[in-house]
Amino acid sequence: MQRIKKGDTVEVIAGKDLGERGEVIAVYPKKNRVVVSGVNIMKRHMKARQAGNQQVPAQIVEFDAPLHLSNVMLVCPSCNERTRVGYRIHDDGYKTRVCKKCGEEID
Repeated sequence: MQRIKKGDTVEVIAGKDLGERGEVIAVYPKKNRVVVSGVNIMKRHMKARQAGNQQVPAQIVEFDAPLHLSNVMLVCPSCNERTRVGYRIHDDGYKTRVCKKCGEEID
């Protein structure tokens, strides 16, 4: 089970976007990376190109670049603080994520 999932709110704890919060757009567990909306915005210069019948002009595109998982922390939805993630296994074998600060279930 992953500590951070798509749709979670996270806070950046290291780097140029320190302290910013955003929603997780994508998680890449094999690369230990996560994409957060509005955080780590990069620019890419695109050449002019022919797309079918239309000519697309040269432009500068902004996009959200991936961050390393160690640079973000999950924000608990109940206590609204950044926290570590624990796990709780129920009697029926169902495993859930738990906030280490307030003890509430996250999902």
